Amino acid sequence: MAAQRRNLMQSQHQSWTDDLPLCQMCGVGTAPNCVYGPDGKGTQSHPNEDGHLRFRGEDGCFLYGVFNGYDGNRVANFASQYLTAELLLGQLNSSHTDGDVQKILTQAFNVVEKSYFETIDDALAEKAHLSNYVLPHSESVSFHQLSPQSQKVQERLKELEQEVSGGATAVVALILNNKLYIANVGTNRALLCKSSSDGQNQVLQINRPHSTDNEDELQRLAALGVDSARVRQAGQIAGQSSTRRLGDYPVKFNYNEIDVLSAAKTSPIIAEPEIHGSHCLDGVTGFLLLMSEGLMNALESAHGPEQANQEIVAMVAAELAQQSSLEAVAQSVVERVKRLHHDVFASGRQRAALCSRHEDMTLLIRTLNYPLADAALTPTQGGRIYPVSVPYSNSQSTSKTSVTLSLVMPSQSTLTNGTNTASTLEEGTPTPGSQSPTATLQSTNTQTQSSSSSSGDGSLFQQRGSQAAQPDETGRVPPYVDFSQFYRLWGSDHSDGHSTQGGLGPQ
Repeated sequence: MAAQRRNLMQSQHQSWTDDLPLCQMCGVGTAPNCVYGPDGKGTQSHPNEDGHLRFRGEDGCFLYGVFNGYDGNRVANFASQYLTAELLLGQLNSSHTDGDVQKILTQAFNVVEKSYFETIDDALAEKAHLSNYVLPHSESVSFHQLSPQSQKVQERLKELEQEVSGGATAVVALILNNKLYIANVGTNRALLCKSSSDGQNQVLQINRPHSTDNEDELQRLAALGVDSARVRQAGQIAGQSSTRRLGDYPVKFNYNEIDVLSAAKTSPIIAEPEIHGSHCLDGVTGFLLLMSEGLMNALESAHGPEQANQEIVAMVAAELAQQSSLEAVAQSVVERVKRLHHDVFASGRQRAALCSRHEDMTLLIRTLNYPLADAALTPTQGGRIYPVSVPYSNSQSTSKTSVTLSLVMPSQSTLTNGTNTASTLEEGTPTPGSQSPTATLQSTNTQTQSSSSSSGDGSLFQQRGSQAAQPDETGRVPPYVDFSQFYRLWGSDHSDGHSTQGGLGPQ
């Protein structure tokens, strides 16, 4: 009966939002969790627990979200479905003020949390009922020594415990009246990249993680009677670094049994979102990124946190210049982070120990008047390929960091292609010709800056004109590098008085 009731609620909810159109101005990329073995091969340790939503509502309203689930995907899936129903079925309209929107968002999270706990009421009741029939026994008594009836009770209790456990963190973006609102619960991340006409691109991390090293969160916990120093030192609460979560019934209703939270006056782990905004999007060109904790942790484990925001934005910009599909852009960036993470593990370098595994990764990209590559225009048909350069440094210098993006500028003045030459990204060869235009990413939450340089005077490289060289009568083009001197030196060092069969050098 309980299962039928839960299935009915799920089926009824599905019909509420199935008719909502998906937003075509965003793309989502995902990758499952992975644990690397000694041979470098990865295996998935559990089913993907992330979730997301991307809908277009009425009256110019758009809703996006990324959910990072743990101990199962029940809460992430539930929240992604019910939150949509709580926000896009007439609750929002263009007449609402910023205060109205913030209040509606907060109420929606509260309703979703309560609704989820209602779905596990039957499981909780059954769990309490069966617990009355469990007799205390010595730890020396194994499961197989119990009576068949006791074994069945223990097995069922284990199933019920799994059913009521688990939670999720969430970052949600709402666009209404061309204003952006971010609602955050937990440790996911939202970045906004704004491009200006003079080539300046500002990267803004909108939300702050609700984690055990967030000073405001530690003060909130201290006000409830929790020893914040112990929380900071522990780094986790019941296996998670987040101090705000959706779901997680055992932690929220049994917090007095958790040592580090036992002194709290009321439940210290909450689902109340922190609302950021509104941010006006009038005239903004750029893109919005919503990322699960697993994606950013993988990138920061591989390269450190100093340039993570700039690096992910540079990857997105490079893929936007190459791909004509936002879905392909998002998936390519996720795959690139996955590869970087694995490469650091396989390298055996200092950070390899931090990259033995990664959690599920989700990236949602929403463009804001940002052009995609023209799939019909290839580099040989007029598009130019220029690299994306991302410098890294562990030395702290200024409060702002400049990251130079060299993007594709085709002859038709639209982005068509691009690639990457940073040491951590794939190498690409720029098409010779006019100098590539550049754009600078500025961020206010990083403190590092570095630059790369090339050595050598380039004397081996032939000078080429501004126009690409044309094939000769044999169909070949002149080489970039003159190897004549090399062939002469080779011949003088290896000559034994007999001509080398076939000779060296181009025939």
